Amino acid sequence: MARRARREPTIPVAPPALDAKGEALSALLTEMFGGRAGVLIGAAVDEVTLTVGAEDVAKVCAECKNDPRLDFDYLRCLCVVDYVEASGELEMNYHLYSLDRRHKMVVKARVAEGEPVAPTVTGVWAGANWYERECHDLFGVVFEGHPNPSPLLLYEGFEGFPGRKSFPFHDYDEW
Repeated sequence: MARRARREPTIPVAPPALDAKGEALSALLTEMFGGRAGVLIGAAVDEVTLTVGAEDVAKVCAECKNDPRLDFDYLRCLCVVDYVEASGELEMNYHLYSLDRRHKMVVKARVAEGEPVAPTVTGVWAGANWYERECHDLFGVVFEGHPNPSPLLLYEGFEGFPGRKSFPFHDYDEW
């Protein structure tokens, strides 16, 4: 019996659906950051997004934490997304939350694959320490000014960045 050709999966994309808090936050961010060059305000699924240049990310994050209208006192997560094949860039995503105001957002910044450098945000949130070390281990992003850039997950001298799509995984045969 002949094999049928494999059909590629269709990945559904959820349209942005902000609730009232998300809409109010989007309007406030537009008021605060809308006139700045290189800043994009948008939405992804149920979160407001603020895209900035990598060189401005620490300053913008400090504003997001210290402005009482935003009060983003909690860095939920910092992760890197590999867009090297599509654009030659890595994207850092800072997931923020305000414990008092109960609103959330994502600050995004892209760096070139050949020079993945961004300022540290450990001065804004001390909890960024391990996130940034993990991002360096897995993706090679260097956070300038980081207080302890030693490896967190990998051993000293490990070659390559296993979080990147280009990292070679060795095939194995099941027995």
